[in-house]
Amino acid sequence: MTTPAPDQTKDVLHPVRAGLLRAAHADAEARLARAEQEAAALLARARAEARAILDDARRQGEADGSDAARDLLVRARRETRSRTLAARRAAYEGLHREAAERVRALRGTDGYASLRQWLEQRARILLGPAAEVSEHADGGVVARVPGRRVDLSLTTLADRALDRMRGEVRSLWEP
Repeated sequence: MTTPAPDQTKDVLHPVRAGLLRAAHADAEARLARAEQEAAALLARARAEARAILDDARRQGEADGSDAARDLLVRARRETRSRTLAARRAAYEGLHREAAERVRALRGTDGYASLRQWLEQRARILLGPAAEVSEHADGGVVARVPGRRVDLSLTTLADRALDRMRGEVRSLWEP
């Protein structure tokens, strides 16, 4: 039995990969839209709360003097910033969890065997034909040769894809 050339394998897997990429992009866009809505709602609540805190601070500042008002205003801004960052972090972590769940679900699809075979061939291209390749618990493969290791697990690949999109994701929450 001859092993197909990597280029032939890529050609065969191209429709599967393209379909997976389209689905992943569509899902990522939907998730990002939902995360943006959630972040906007959290920001709106934080801003409303900040306005209430600021209103309180102004009233107290008039009674207690400008120094006390300044301290409350600084605390309100810090609290608002802290909540804003926490909301952003929670949305981003949720996106990471959802992406990991989605790629793990690929293991149950018809195209997974082809994808796993392609990942194994990719690992051997990266580390050589003597690489020891094993299935990762989350799907995908991990390959090793003495002194080197390649992680092509599905969750790691999803994390790398999200990390590459970090700037685009971050822009969803910035004014």
